Amino acid sequence: MSRILPHPGERAVNHVLRAAPLALDRLRPHAGRTVLFHVGPVSTALTIQTTGEVVAAVEGAASDLDVRVSPFLLPRLAAGDAAAFDMIEMQGDAALASDVAFLARHLRWDYEEDLSKVVGDIAAHRLAGAARGLARWSREAALRMGQGAAEYWTEESPLIASRARVASFAHDVAELRESVERLAQRIERLEAGR
Repeated sequence: MSRILPHPGERAVNHVLRAAPLALDRLRPHAGRTVLFHVGPVSTALTIQTTGEVVAAVEGAASDLDVRVSPFLLPRLAAGDAAAFDMIEMQGDAALASDVAFLARHLRWDYEEDLSKVVGDIAAHRLAGAARGLARWSREAALRMGQGAAEYWTEESPLIASRARVASFAHDVAELRESVERLAQRIERLEAGR
């Protein structure tokens, strides 16, 4: 069955790939291979073409690589959190997995360029700057909120032990253990002397 309109995921991926010819070069050797993406309950299979672009896979096509992404990772991935990329699960062809992982880490959508075609260069630059500022503010606010919660739970309402208290407790336990061992040895000597 032929499709009149391309799959939305296919269009988005190809748009980003076309903006980076080196990405297309990296995918060309994998022509004919299918990657199945699972993001939560949603699955999308894309087959790599000889041009390096992708098309929606034929229904029932076997996947050469399965990529599983938790929906909870999406915001971290969008923010470029390097640790989040390590949490993506991939099973299948190792060479294909390596190239897909590389592209996931390094390929970025130049939304400012696309926006400039609609609203002009200056407006696009200002809107993109505002979006970057908002993203930076939200990351900093989340960090400050986490630090504040940690301080509250360790100092004000101790739900969590601070590092200093844990170290002090461990030191006290070690001293108690040594005292008990000395006492046991002393008792043994006294009993042996009787």
